[in-house]
Amino acid sequence: MNRDPFRTLVRAEGVRLYRDLPWRNTRDPYGIWISEVMLQQTQVPRVLARWGAWLDRFPSVQALAQAPVADVLEEWQGMGYNRRALALKGAAEAIVAEYDGEIPQDTRQLCALPGIGPATAQGIRSFAFDLPGVYLETNVRTVFLHHFFPDVLGVPDRELVPLIQAACPAGEDAAGDLFAIAQDENDTPRSWYYALLDYGAHLKKTVPNPSRRSSSYTRQSAFEGSRRQKRAHIVRMLLDASKCGGLLGIDEIAAGVNDMELKAGRPHVERELVASILDDLEREGFCVRRESGGLDVWAICS
Repeated sequence: MNRDPFRTLVRAEGVRLYRDLPWRNTRDPYGIWISEVMLQQTQVPRVLARWGAWLDRFPSVQALAQAPVADVLEEWQGMGYNRRALALKGAAEAIVAEYDGEIPQDTRQLCALPGIGPATAQGIRSFAFDLPGVYLETNVRTVFLHHFFPDVLGVPDRELVPLIQAACPAGEDAAGDLFAIAQDENDTPRSWYYALLDYGAHLKKTVPNPSRRSSSYTRQSAFEGSRRQKRAHIVRMLLDASKCGGLLGIDEIAAGVNDMELKAGRPHVERELVASILDDLEREGFCVRRESGGLDVWAICS
């Protein structure tokens, strides 16, 4: 591809559309990591309301690693996908144990941590360390589809990756011709990907969403009435019970789920479904099963 005109356009649009978000005013890898995870399938305004509070409660990797699971889940409520909160804590524990609390810069080391995939890893690398690489997330995908595949459906990411890599400016320690040559001292991986993010977000509002033409595009399933909503409600019930040292039996949990369903005008939930969800939550590390008076009861993990 002819990189220079495209890169000049994106950089200009990045300046015009720049969003002054709080996580862009830091180079702290921990704060940037938290923002990257929070922004996955979550709108920016919601993250704006929660990022600072998270850092106030867990100001460092060490603080997150040492925090009780219940506290981490409590702070995450309202952000969706509780698995992400558990993965954050698990990754923090691994970083403390394996890297003395310092978040690594290497892509493979980052991707070996719980909950960190290639996009999150490169987000950390670009925004905290100004290192080049392929940062392929939805807004970046939008820009490349719009400019290089304007009339093509079902474009696979493997066709985007070499274009994204070739357009990213090389950092000081990059070598070879796989990355673009920086146009000036302000042309860095960090500023480049911020420009792509803001330009991509703008395109989604002004043209038919190009990301829908990606082969990886899937419409998020409805939350209301879903198993995912029931899981989240059960976690919330267990968290509420933990505040007073309480344990919940399956009948209480099923009653709580059915109360939610009744209020929403949905049908009764069978006890077996609730038991299945509890099995999943226990296996994934959200809660523990105990015995009380000969009956099984559940508590959020400590």
